[in-house]
Amino acid sequence: MPEGDTVWQAARRLHDALAGRVLVRSDLRVPRFATSDLTGRSVLDVTARGKHLLTRIEGGLTLHSHLRMDGSWRIFEPGQRWNGGPAHQIRAVLANAERTAVGYRLPVLELIRTEDEEDRAVGHLGPDLLGPDWDADIALANLGKDPDRELGEALLDQRNLAGIGNVFKSELCFLLNVTPWLPVDELPADRMASLPELARKLLEFNRDRPIRNTTGRRGQDLYVYGRARRPCLRCGTPIRVAEQGDGSRERPTYWCPVCQPGPAPAPAPRGRRGPAR
Repeated sequence: MPEGDTVWQAARRLHDALAGRVLVRSDLRVPRFATSDLTGRSVLDVTARGKHLLTRIEGGLTLHSHLRMDGSWRIFEPGQRWNGGPAHQIRAVLANAERTAVGYRLPVLELIRTEDEEDRAVGHLGPDLLGPDWDADIALANLGKDPDRELGEALLDQRNLAGIGNVFKSELCFLLNVTPWLPVDELPADRMASLPELARKLLEFNRDRPIRNTTGRRGQDLYVYGRARRPCLRCGTPIRVAEQGDGSRERPTYWCPVCQPGPAPAPAPRGRRGPAR
């Protein structure tokens, strides 16, 4: 699941493959930009901004993409078979003489003016947990603007701080010893103050790792996410899962009912199980 750490890794791979080299092929397979031709231009850099990818290209252009749930960029050597999915899922191809980058299932792909339109694309984001603009004080202030909001929803709001997805949301709430349904203003002050840097520490710890880990233990990579009905690594209580969201964007959320006291959905009636993901 792409979150700030995996998007940072994708940006680094794309930068290593494309930056400083001239494009010999470009193919943007979305109707609005299908006739755009970037061949002959150099790629200047590729950078991550939260969960967004910005590929800056000679001539003042930026190819803005977002992976969301299923998107990916794959890098291939000359002659290597492309294997990121069926051909009809390809949304972008950028190639130089040495590497080819292929974007699969990209729900957001647009070619914009770097100077005039990048701010429109990513300017709404809060401080980037892995970026040079990181500011814990601003992130903390952003989180406090809606004190009645559920903590889990506030963490997912990229306008507050950029880079947290559903995995890190669940793991952060476990490390803070509260449920994701706790209102922001009910989080104890000391834990609220530590939250931004704890989030940054988790993402920095994982930005170079192929397998995400929040526990520091090999073979037990996550405390709660994806572990429904399995024993808590701290207390042994079965981990629970329920949906959290506004109805249109509900996400499976995992927590330990003992280690994380606070408001939570009632258990599903016997015979009905929540999603085991």
